[in-house]
Amino acid sequence: MAEADVVRAALVQAAWSGDTESMIAKHEEHAREAARRGARVIGFQEMFNAPYFCQVQDAQHYRWAEPVPGGPTVERLRSLARETGLVIVAPLYEVADAGHYYNTAAVIDADGTVLGVYRKHHIPQLPGFWEKFYFRPGNLGWPVFDTAAGRIGVYICYDRHFPEGWRALGLAGAQLVYNPSATSRGLSAHLWRLEQPAAAVANQYFVAAINRVGREAEYGDNEFYGTSYFVDPSGRPVGEPASDTEEELLVRDLDLGLIEEVRRTWAFYRDRRPDAYEGLVRP
Repeated sequence: MAEADVVRAALVQAAWSGDTESMIAKHEEHAREAARRGARVIGFQEMFNAPYFCQVQDAQHYRWAEPVPGGPTVERLRSLARETGLVIVAPLYEVADAGHYYNTAAVIDADGTVLGVYRKHHIPQLPGFWEKFYFRPGNLGWPVFDTAAGRIGVYICYDRHFPEGWRALGLAGAQLVYNPSATSRGLSAHLWRLEQPAAAVANQYFVAAINRVGREAEYGDNEFYGTSYFVDPSGRPVGEPASDTEEELLVRDLDLGLIEEVRRTWAFYRDRRPDAYEGLVRP
C-alpha cells in the first residue's frame, strides 16, 4: 500500500454512562487516545451523548435534543477537533425548530469547521424501536463531505437495510461511510454481519459499522451487542471486530488506494444501467 493513501480511522462503541456529561467526557478521552495512536478520523455511535430512549414512547425524551450545529455538544466537539486534529462524525438528536426533530450526524473537520449534517432517512416504528415518535425522516439527501481525512459519508442504523442510500453515497464519491447504530440482539444480529460488507463491495468503498454495547435497563430491555468493525471495498474485514459485551475503541489503517484497485477489477459503476432502473422509484 502507498503510504500517502493510508488513512488511520477510528470508531467508538460505548455503554451508556447514565448522563450526558459523562458520556461526552468518555468520548473525548477515546478521541484523544485515537489521536495519540495516529488516527485522523473518528466516528461515534447513534445518538452518542444520550441513551437509546426510543425503546419507549415518552415525550420527556425530547429533552435530549439540541441544535445541530450550534448546540453545546457540537461546540464542545469543535474544540476537541481543533485540539486533536481529528475529523469527528458525531451522531446526535437534533431539534431544528419547534416540533421538528431529527436523528442526525454532524461532520466536523479537523480544524473544527462543521462541514454539514446528515439526517437519518428511514425511520422504524416497531417494539423497542419507536423512532417515528421522536424523529422526522431526513430531508437533506446523502451528502458526502470533503474532510482532512478523505471523502466521508454517513448512513444511520436502520438506513443500512435500504440499498439506495448506500449507492447514492458511492455515486457522490464517498471513500468511507460511517454507519452509527443502536442494534440489539435478536432478528437483525445476522444481518449486522452481512449488510455492511455487502454494501461495501456493491458500492466499493470502506464502511465503519458502529453499534452501542450493553443494556440500558432504565429505557427498555434491548441488549446492544457492539461487534463494531471496519470493512474494505472488497467486503473483507479490516482487522478483528470489537467485543460484543465491552466498550472499545477500534483503530484501523484504511488504504484508500484499494478503492481504485477494486473498481478496476469489478467495474460496477461502469456497468450500471440507470436507463433501466426507472421502475425502482415507483411506490
